[in-house]
Amino acid sequence: MTACLVTHPLDLAKVRLQTAAVPGQSLVGMLYRIITREGVFKIYSGLTASLLRQATYSTTRFGIYEGLKEYYIKQTNNSHPGTLVLVPISMVAGAMGGFVGNPADVVNIRMQNDSTLPVSQRRNYRNAVDGLYKICKNEGVQSLFRGLFPNLVRGVLMTASQVVTYDIAKVFLIDKVHMDPSKKSTHFSASLIAGFVATTVCSPADVVKTRIMNSKGSGQSAIGIIQNAVKQEGVGFMFRGWVPSFIRLGPHTIVTFLVLEQLRKLRLGM
Repeated sequence: MTACLVTHPLDLAKVRLQTAAVPGQSLVGMLYRIITREGVFKIYSGLTASLLRQATYSTTRFGIYEGLKEYYIKQTNNSHPGTLVLVPISMVAGAMGGFVGNPADVVNIRMQNDSTLPVSQRRNYRNAVDGLYKICKNEGVQSLFRGLFPNLVRGVLMTASQVVTYDIAKVFLIDKVHMDPSKKSTHFSASLIAGFVATTVCSPADVVKTRIMNSKGSGQSAIGIIQNAVKQEGVGFMFRGWVPSFIRLGPHTIVTFLVLEQLRKLRLGM
């Protein structure tokens, strides 16, 4: 949630770029457009939903991952589990996080993209709770799980690429590069590597998830949305917004792990 406060404007610009009718806009251009057309405070549109998403999705995936890893270490007395152990653990954690966080993610994407819609089509959710209530009331509870499959896939890919890469990179930097495990520079370097890998691995699922969740329920299936996007924009649409995704996910990953390491050091929940 701390990382979310830092990077929310970048996340907003990324969602707008992924759903824009005309591809090719830059991150800076999109942020400038939002500020000049909608006002400076609009760069934090949907912040409550974004915080709720982190409180559900990220708490679940980090908690389950750390819990399962700790259980494995206790059972085997192996303080450095290998990739073959960490990847399955991260996949379970990521899938559970994606499921728990899906309702908040739907509201988050809709609130971030609301200002781009025609006035008659805007949802005008006041906050995350209002969004959850209106979706349940107007579209049914099942709409909170729109885009669940790509979100599960993204949750698995994100956790496997981000958290596992961080753990492996940190061990490599400590053992091979002889960096100090207690220094923030070590945590920063490992998290930067993790952010780069996670952005590349997760981009296709992230774009598809955004398109599906932002749709107005016209009856078009997830496959239909993907086929239509490929037909109109080409396969490259799955990597639209990679640069803004990395510019957002890089700092987000860095802040997340720096805070996480401090929580671990202070023994708060870790």
